Amino acid sequence: MSSPTPDALLGPADVRELAAALGVRPTKQRGQNFVIDANTVRRIVRTAGVRPDDVVVEVGPGLGSLTLALLEVADRVTAVEIDDVLAGALPATIVARMPERADRFALVHSDALRVTELPGPAPTALVANLPYNVAVPVLLHMLDTFPSIERTLVMVQSEVADRLAAAPGSKVYGVPSVKANWYAEVKRAGAIGRNVFWPAPNVDSGLVSLVRRAEPIRTTASKAEVFAVVDAAFAQRRKTLRAALAGWAGSAAAAEAALVAAGVSPQARGESLTVAEFARIAEAAPSRGAAPASPKEFQEK
Repeated sequence: MSSPTPDALLGPADVRELAAALGVRPTKQRGQNFVIDANTVRRIVRTAGVRPDDVVVEVGPGLGSLTLALLEVADRVTAVEIDDVLAGALPATIVARMPERADRFALVHSDALRVTELPGPAPTALVANLPYNVAVPVLLHMLDTFPSIERTLVMVQSEVADRLAAAPGSKVYGVPSVKANWYAEVKRAGAIGRNVFWPAPNVDSGLVSLVRRAEPIRTTASKAEVFAVVDAAFAQRRKTLRAALAGWAGSAAAAEAALVAAGVSPQARGESLTVAEFARIAEAAPSRGAAPASPKEFQEK
């Protein structure tokens, strides 16, 4: 395999020239901020642990800054792009700047939230600069749809990174934290400055690493059943679980019975529970016919 030319990656002038030629202006509607720093995209690829045998899927490639850096290392890269103009231009950019790797690149012109299959071998890694406004739904959809994805590194708004990587008990622990944990071990993997983007965003960015669990969460409940509990618990996160899950269970008393059966205090709040505890609550749902336990154990807490 011949190595790419040293100037194959996009610098600030390259990004602006490409954008001007295409008549592209980054839009807030799609959360677009193009990376203009080659060192940053190479750092992302290193942090992602991309290997020569990896099949990488990238969401929102934009003008191709990260795509080119991924192609330097990975076996194959498939990019999912919703924007008509950007999707139309990206293959030509790859051919022009990295012709020796062009046959290793595939483009899917689609909304990532609607993608259910990808061309070529199954993806082993997801690496993406995710648009801020759809970062969490896209991440969860890709992890759910493509179980072959073992490792993920996404760049998202710093606050979103904090929420995804938060542990139980944290003030920012919530629905994204629990649902991401259903699939993977999640951690913060660094910060990204504003000056590496064009246009420079008015928020900081962070990297989040997700390594898929070697063994799924052990539960007889389905993902949908567990996520229904999570959504209900955090819809009223200031309330105790007995109150927050009343609608989900049918009544506060039924919620209390399910919580006790799961070994969770009815006075606890969602922000203190692990994904495994949410799964136990789902298993004890009244609709599943779980036998309620006595609530006496927790009445004094």
